[in-house]
Amino acid sequence: MAGGACDSRPTADAGKLEAALNKASAQAAQYEHHMKDLESKLAESLSNFRAIDSLLQEALTGLRRDARHADYALNKQVPHITQELDASMHSLTQLAKDLPTIQSQVAEICAVYDSGQNKAQRLVSDLRWLNTEFYERWRLIIFTSSSPVSWRWKALMRVFFAISFLGFIWLTWIAVWGGYRAHRGGLLWGERLMS
Repeated sequence: MAGGACDSRPTADAGKLEAALNKASAQAAQYEHHMKDLESKLAESLSNFRAIDSLLQEALTGLRRDARHADYALNKQVPHITQELDASMHSLTQLAKDLPTIQSQVAEICAVYDSGQNKAQRLVSDLRWLNTEFYERWRLIIFTSSSPVSWRWKALMRVFFAISFLGFIWLTWIAVWGGYRAHRGGLLWGERLMS
């Protein structure tokens, strides 16, 4: 029986050993699976890190370039702009001093232009008046107030017209009255007048 007990013992130890080995093998497989997951995550993280590092390098390069541009602008362009602003301020100050003189000159020019325009209109009106026929001028002077002559000349022409008109009426009246009297007196025209 001692030999049978020995046989069962190594089988039990072998079963335990095999179970431990299976357990260790399962754990090793599980660890290997975790290692592969970690390796893929590490590779992904490393790739992301490289991409972030590349972006950071580009941003740093851009910042350095912008810093160089800002330094250039600060050292070269800002003094130039300051000089131009000073020159512009000087010009504006000078223009502010000259502006009242220019405004007065413009006002004088406008006044001269307006007076010249008025004079030209008067000359055109006078020329149009002089080109008007005598009868039309005479009629405008006597019967309207829009003729471009002095009031004395208008009064003189109207008095002359009134005297002429009254003289014409008077002569017409004398002729008509004489004709009436001749007709009433039996005077014959022609025969008795000729003799």
